Amino acid sequence: MTTHVLILCTHNSARSVLSEGMLNHWAQKLGKDVQAHSAGSAPSGRINPFAVEALQNAGVDTSGYYSKSWDKFSADGAPPLSIVITVCDSAAAEQCPVFFGGNGQPVKVHWGYPDPSNAEGGDEGRRRAFELTRQAIGYRMLQLLQLPFEELSQAELQQALVEIYRN
Repeated sequence: MTTHVLILCTHNSARSVLSEGMLNHWAQKLGKDVQAHSAGSAPSGRINPFAVEALQNAGVDTSGYYSKSWDKFSADGAPPLSIVITVCDSAAAEQCPVFFGGNGQPVKVHWGYPDPSNAEGGDEGRRRAFELTRQAIGYRMLQLLQLPFEELSQAELQQALVEIYRN
């Protein structure tokens, strides 16, 4: 059974898209039945070009990625979510819609990252910040993919995800 992971950030233009891309990329490479999705509470309507560049430079296929509302994942026909991860502080502080998983409510966790869009140093500074953020996110997504989802209770999964963020 596919494990669906939703990654949220307010504008769904940078960190959440980097997370979606890296989790899907690693899941495919490792043969894991995990599908990442991303969304935002106030989607910008566009993906930051530095996010697209960082993902493509890492060999990630970005076709089909777009900035979308989190409402899509609480509507009829939405995938049954197992995990919801917020990656920006403002999204973590917002009241999320009710998401449904295969076993009721999905596990929710916050993995905060600084906004690479705010990096200093012009385009080169932002390019470096996006690449470093992509690398940090990619590392955590690899750790997530090592979890034995079928064997963990929701409380154990929650704790494992918190530990990944702490380390």
